Amino acid sequence: MYAAVDLGSNSFRLHIGEPIAGQIHLVRTARDPIRLAAGLGPGNVLGTDAQATAQKTLRDFGAILRQYRLDAVRVVATNTLRVATNAEQVLPRLEEAIGYPIEIISGEEEGRLIYMGVARALGAKPEQRLVIDIGGGSTELIAGLGDEIRMVESFSIGTHPQSAAYFEGGHISADAFHSAVNAARARFEDLAGQFREHGWEAVYGSSGTIRAINEVIARNGLGDGTMSFASLLALRDKLIELGHVDAFDLPGVKRERVIVMVGGLSILIGVMQELGVKTMTAINAGLRLGVLSDLELRANRQDRRDLAIQDCMRRFGVDAGRAARTANIARKLFDKLAPQDEAVVHHLLRGTMLHEVGLAVSHTGAHKHAAYIVEHADLPGFTAREQRLMSMIVLGQKGNLRKVREVLASPDLAKAVLALRLAAVFMHARVDADVDTLKLRMKGRIDVETPRGWLGQHPTVASWFEKEAAAWGDVGIPFQVTQG
Repeated sequence: MYAAVDLGSNSFRLHIGEPIAGQIHLVRTARDPIRLAAGLGPGNVLGTDAQATAQKTLRDFGAILRQYRLDAVRVVATNTLRVATNAEQVLPRLEEAIGYPIEIISGEEEGRLIYMGVARALGAKPEQRLVIDIGGGSTELIAGLGDEIRMVESFSIGTHPQSAAYFEGGHISADAFHSAVNAARARFEDLAGQFREHGWEAVYGSSGTIRAINEVIARNGLGDGTMSFASLLALRDKLIELGHVDAFDLPGVKRERVIVMVGGLSILIGVMQELGVKTMTAINAGLRLGVLSDLELRANRQDRRDLAIQDCMRRFGVDAGRAARTANIARKLFDKLAPQDEAVVHHLLRGTMLHEVGLAVSHTGAHKHAAYIVEHADLPGFTAREQRLMSMIVLGQKGNLRKVREVLASPDLAKAVLALRLAAVFMHARVDADVDTLKLRMKGRIDVETPRGWLGQHPTVASWFEKEAAAWGDVGIPFQVTQG
């Protein structure tokens, strides 16, 4: 059983699901429309009241999660925490409230997870599709074929800023709608052509805002009663006729969500007009189902992160044989160091597979280029935190260690840096098979014990050991080599 928690800009939501016969059966759901985006003040600082509301909701969610025996839990945060300038200070308090780490995911990763959720709900349908998700702070467009994602883009336009900018105080006019739609079209126009080139047989709207628009249109027979472009215009005209959100009394949407719907409608009209979408289908699937599906894949050892590493290696022309050799050596050395955190093993091995990616930029400073690429590349499935950790391990693969002093404060991360540094040396010296005969310890100091005569068989390694002793000594960690 898995749990997905979505910290959205409009609402916080929780889904607990159990995989049964190829489907994910929802056991428990929860939602709190806290309007987190409204708590962003000047300089995109998340205010104390918004923080307190978020903490209370997450404490309630944490209590729900503790009622179930869960195999895995993933908590993801989207646009508001992406843009909040004080997110680094806020995050620990939110994590303490729910009792789990929180991942601030990129817009592209959000789009991929949304598409995964939609594809899971639709089943084995090999159609060419476009998915549109309009959230509180961002809008994601994803083009794909069946389960395969072909293009994903996140746009910094969402219901909250749109409503605040064009429908201030809840007032609705024709001029306001005209300006709001044109502003939305301007956001999408640069990439609209690329999405049209992909084409689609079907278009799906996956967000709560789109589902609310669909509900209002269907229940009130607006336009043709479906999610066609003509029906959206009919809803727009009705809203203009009413003139204010407080005058809206049609069934299908709660009164407090009308202002969200108005902003979302202007975005949806803009994106459909710019892409030439005539009609779409609202679907009750998206980010949370995608997170649950991703957790299930990880449990079955079909981790998207490994595929992302392979794609990145191909993109930058990494020598797969050398990378695999180095990763194999690094794993052996890391095991000798007896790490406590199993997660660091994955950071080390995935980082090692990309440790030479910087050669695609330049041989000079290749480790620095590699670290930059690992941290900033679009790697589906990875969080920014995971990429940052891998980047620091990769940065520490050679040269002085002062630049990675912050990770050396963690015993297991320090061991990962040591394992990669030595693995790179041994890979170049082609001593793969002889690594098993070494003894390696790191506890306050580094002790390398080689069999008698080993260094004589590998003379270049002795020179590298001298450089390692100097580098580790420079950060206050003695490095000693002895013969058994």
